[in-house]
Amino acid sequence: MDRKYWERIAPKYETEIFDVLQNDKLGHIVAAINEMASPEKTIIDIGCAVGKWIPVLAPKFKRVIAADISAKNLQIAKEKYADIDNVEYLRMDMSADELTVTPCDAAICINAILTHSLEKRIIFFQSLSLCLHAGGKLVLVVPSLESKLYTHIIANRWNVDDAENDKLPKPKKAINQIQNIKQGVTDIDDVPTKHYLKEELELLLTLEGFEVTSVKKINYEWGTEFHKPPKWLAEPYPWDWMFTAKKLNK
Repeated sequence: MDRKYWERIAPKYETEIFDVLQNDKLGHIVAAINEMASPEKTIIDIGCAVGKWIPVLAPKFKRVIAADISAKNLQIAKEKYADIDNVEYLRMDMSADELTVTPCDAAICINAILTHSLEKRIIFFQSLSLCLHAGGKLVLVVPSLESKLYTHIIANRWNVDDAENDKLPKPKKAINQIQNIKQGVTDIDDVPTKHYLKEELELLLTLEGFEVTSVKKINYEWGTEFHKPPKWLAEPYPWDWMFTAKKLNK
């Protein structure tokens, strides 16, 4: 997932990309945002895409920086929320070698660190710290590798969505998939996408100078994973990880 991918998907973002805000039925993410909100604080939405979180953030903070790698995404967001006057739109590549950004008091990053490139992910996590003042708070949501494997196990054990009829990949693709899964990269709609283990994310944030303050599952309905989920299939539901963290005074 690079800039070209997001520029291409931008006009179809509303229908092509999973809507975390609408599917977080228990409102864990909004609750975490509310806990760090203040009319005196600034917040940056890292990977804001077409701005779905802007109506949530703008009334709660003095200023919102809506940052994204895609110029088309930002233009769509700017037009859609033209009546909200405390938002600054900023095209920013969090995986760039050199990043210039004004630190904020708070940040959210909702399913934005998805690239299959280890090098880009390393830089992205380093850049998270640059976006915050010391003591600044972060809400980070990422796809769960545990959930992805759990879903695959269910699909194959009970042949959900005719999983047993899935075509085997050709040798070259199979080798790539094996190499990818070793770093937690697995396909979503044929796009290699990074998924994270809970312990992995704890380690990554700690190494970048953050103190993890809470970990929660953002649970979703089975219909988000399967076209025809069995009626008996209930808890535990598929999930993303939500971490809240504080930047330490370093």
